[in-house]
Amino acid sequence: MSIWNSLSVKHKLIGAFGLLILLITGLSAVALLTIVDDGERFAGHVKGVEARAALANEVRHAVDRRAIAARNLVLVTRPEDLAMEKAAVQAAVEDVRRAMTALQALSAQPGVPAEARDRVAEMARVEALYEPVALSIVSQALAGQRDAAITAMNEQCRPLLAQLVRVSDDYLRYTAESSAQRVAATQAQHSERLGLLTAGGLLSVLIACLSAWAILRAVVHPLTRAVEQIDAVARGHLDTELQVDRQDEFGRLLQSIQAMQNSLRTLVASVRHGADSLQLASAEIAQGNHDLSSRTEHQASALQQTASSMEQLGATVRQTAENASQANQLAQGASQVALRGGAAVGQVVDTMRGIHASSQRIADITSVIDGIAFQTNILALNAAVEAARAGEQGRGFAVVASEVRSLATRSAEAAREIKQLIHDSVARVETGSLQVEQAGQTMNEVVASIQRVTSLMAEISNASAEQSAGMGQVGGAVTSMDQVTQQNAALVEQMSAAASSLNAQAQDLVRAVGVFRMAGH
Repeated sequence: MSIWNSLSVKHKLIGAFGLLILLITGLSAVALLTIVDDGERFAGHVKGVEARAALANEVRHAVDRRAIAARNLVLVTRPEDLAMEKAAVQAAVEDVRRAMTALQALSAQPGVPAEARDRVAEMARVEALYEPVALSIVSQALAGQRDAAITAMNEQCRPLLAQLVRVSDDYLRYTAESSAQRVAATQAQHSERLGLLTAGGLLSVLIACLSAWAILRAVVHPLTRAVEQIDAVARGHLDTELQVDRQDEFGRLLQSIQAMQNSLRTLVASVRHGADSLQLASAEIAQGNHDLSSRTEHQASALQQTASSMEQLGATVRQTAENASQANQLAQGASQVALRGGAAVGQVVDTMRGIHASSQRIADITSVIDGIAFQTNILALNAAVEAARAGEQGRGFAVVASEVRSLATRSAEAAREIKQLIHDSVARVETGSLQVEQAGQTMNEVVASIQRVTSLMAEISNASAEQSAGMGQVGGAVTSMDQVTQQNAALVEQMSAAASSLNAQAQDLVRAVGVFRMAGH
């Protein structure tokens, strides 16, 4: 069976049907040759027997006609009757000779039984004896020797005629019996060969059935296995294995199905792994988007708070700018006062009371300056705090606020010194004009300090204006950041929806791939 399974379907079909064709052709040829041979031999036999029987009958009839004509010659007397019977005798003699010659020639052919030849030879021998007697009787009758002719007829002719008739009848009877025996033998041979042909036909049918069974088994069984395997794959069962022990087309078909199943198993495993990874990644993306959405919302809230703080800081900066402008104006007024005080120093000697009043006024102004310096220090401290909140963008403003605070401290210190000097001047006004020059110098220093304070206040005013403009820009930037953050929040929500959809599709893919059953799954 291994050799049979290793043959291709084409070779199996060719071999099976070729064997059937050879058997049928052989049986048909044998039957045809047998029938033709039997027919020819039987036809030849029948033809030869019938021909010889016909010639024997001709001889017999011609002998009878010759005997009758010879008898009539003895009996008739009229010349015309004699002539007619003589012609009949001559015609009968010619017919006997022709038929006997032909019969002997047929008997001498190959295939004629020896008994038939002997019987024909016996007929020819008796005819050879009978013909001269018959012709002599005819001659005697024609010569008018009736008594001699009658005597010869009774003594010689009749025994030979009887013997010739008997031999002819025996030959005809032998021919009939031989034909019957031949027919019986032919029928027996025909029955025997018919049995052989029937056995050959049954053998051919048996071989055809066996070939059909082998072909069906070789075709249907692997096709059934292939269909069952394909049905299993269609149901998603990829864990079955095919054992292929064939080398024909169906073996290659089963091997191809197994290879297809292995490839499909690898593909499904890869798709299942990818679907699981996609599901996990989509879940992580969804979780990440959720976290990002929360952080984005917190960032948006923080930016809103930052924007509110920046508005408050901007208001504070604007207030600081206004206060710096007022301080600048006050510093300019103090500078003018100091100038007027310097002009009035020359009149100190004459107008001590005026000096005393001016000193009081200066004390008040220095108190105002001290208050302004204190407020400036407070504002500079607030500006430094707000600049620290602003981070990198408020670093420059922090430096300016630090300088403003330093100047305010110095202004306060200067105001306290001036106040102390004024108190000293007031205390020493009564001690004399010796200190007027020192007071004039001191006033000059106060004027210079006030001028410096005025310059610093102008710088503080400009810096506060610039800081206000910068804070406006920062507020605009924060507002833009808030808008971008809101847009990011919307995009995060879209990404979250897309991630949820991707996760749902991944789950659908996992369920779809889960239809296939593989080993270990």
